Amino acid sequence: MSGNKIGKMFNVTTFGSSHGIALGAVVDGCPAGLEISNTDIQSELNNRRPGTSQITTSRKEKDEVKILSGLFRGKTDGTPIVAVVFNREMDSSAYENLRNNPRPGHGDYTWQARYGNYDYRGGGRGSGRTTIGQVIGGAVAKKVLDTLDIKVISHVTQVGIVRANKMEPDEIELNVKMNSVRCADPEAAPRMEALILHVKEQGESVGGVVETIVLNAPAGLGEPVFEKLDADIAGVLMGIGSVKGVEIGLGFKAAEIKGSQMNDEFYMDDQIIKTITNHAGGILGGISTGMPIIARMAVKPTPSISKMQKTVDLESMEDAEIIISGRHDPCICPRITTVAEASVSIVIADHLIRSGFINPVKL
Repeated sequence: MSGNKIGKMFNVTTFGSSHGIALGAVVDGCPAGLEISNTDIQSELNNRRPGTSQITTSRKEKDEVKILSGLFRGKTDGTPIVAVVFNREMDSSAYENLRNNPRPGHGDYTWQARYGNYDYRGGGRGSGRTTIGQVIGGAVAKKVLDTLDIKVISHVTQVGIVRANKMEPDEIELNVKMNSVRCADPEAAPRMEALILHVKEQGESVGGVVETIVLNAPAGLGEPVFEKLDADIAGVLMGIGSVKGVEIGLGFKAAEIKGSQMNDEFYMDDQIIKTITNHAGGILGGISTGMPIIARMAVKPTPSISKMQKTVDLESMEDAEIIISGRHDPCICPRITTVAEASVSIVIADHLIRSGFINPVKL
């Protein structure tokens, strides 16, 4: 199977499935000399770990990471970094009655059509649990970004019809971990949580919007034509399960305004070129401008709901009905923030090396 790798020079290959033995990542292309510890990766995994609040799945996994290679005396040695997380709390029994009944909204049918031999337990390789690999890779990428004081922050800006007020980057960084919804707006967060709990009681789910911001990225990242920075960011975010749309900067609102309103005018600030506004989201011509890079993704409601749904029986090729049991998130937006941060961090680290801002051999 192809399509398991992010990045070119700094790249992350993920492996594993929801109910398999283990999940993890191979991080290749990380320069030698980077200080990194088990704790650096574990802290990121803890942010996406299930079973941490009422608004997440009740599957309780510790997600303890084990680094197998790539480090010597606490620093990267220039060889592939391999890290794994073993599954401990799988319950595959809830999926036995679904082996021939593809779940609406999931990739069951399409994966079966593509590969034939499909692991139906928890979505197999298509499960959100496989994002453990991205988070491991993102933890390493974040350490690379730290060397240039570049930060990547993701937060929930909308759940259902509840929208957060616009917050400044320093407020987002301070507030985003203050509540289980990971919303930086202290007024909107409790209303979002109440909505999530309400749909959970109904056996339903709800989607939302997650925004990711890159601070202090230099101007000059990205390729001008087919590997634009915004294209790579959009691609990696669209690669996260349940994401149905991505926009950069003003995004679709750009269709509603005039050129004079859209264009970000330049000015000098202490010998640094900046823009008065940032409607382009920090990227022009596929290359970073030095302004904050801003991307938003639309996340659909979790497809696993406990209501009766229509499907088909792949064995008898007749219509059928199913009720999905098991443990699921009523809204995946809070936990997906960590995955978005990780994914974008990998893209930025890769382009920093490709564009010559970081030595590809050693730091």
